[in-house]
Amino acid sequence: MAKALNVNPNRMELSRLKKRVVTAKRGHKLLKDKQDALIKEFMKKARDVKKLREEVEGELHKCFQSFQMARAQTLPSMIEQTLLMAGGETSVKATYHNVMSVNIPRFDLPDMAVKLSYGLGSSPGSLDVALERFSRIIRRLVELAAEEKGLMLMSLEIERTRRRVNALEHVMIPSFTEAIRSISMKLEENERSVLSRLMVVKEIVRSH
Repeated sequence: MAKALNVNPNRMELSRLKKRVVTAKRGHKLLKDKQDALIKEFMKKARDVKKLREEVEGELHKCFQSFQMARAQTLPSMIEQTLLMAGGETSVKATYHNVMSVNIPRFDLPDMAVKLSYGLGSSPGSLDVALERFSRIIRRLVELAAEEKGLMLMSLEIERTRRRVNALEHVMIPSFTEAIRSISMKLEENERSVLSRLMVVKEIVRSH
């Protein structure tokens, strides 16, 4: 039920409320359109991200298979020592693009090559394969992180927009409408009261 507004029952207030309800209805339509567009874009993006995640998880599975093969071919201590000697440097550049007033991140990762600074004779070839696969998948992992972050931001914006739409639809517009109805009834009552008094005065004047 709409909460009654505490307003003065006069024509100026009635005119102001009518303008506010028109503005509120226009804002409600715009927000509803935005919400629908956001949901449509979110669902499309969610399907793409799901596909990307499945592909990345498949590649990660192959990487770990290669790593498990390397562990089976040598001692864990040698694997650990070898991995400490292998390394590389990279950096991530973040940019943003606007989608329905949501700033979606995009991470750019330059080409990176793993430096195999350990002795090839003391490590199994499957370890080289695993490291090369991990280095290739890093770019896709960063891409997946950006896409999933974008999905999270879009879901938050959808929730904020939904709350605003509901507030307008179920609170503000009904409150304005109820206030307009109340003021209109009060003004009509006042007009009838004034008209009745005028008629009484007229009868008194006529009787004299």
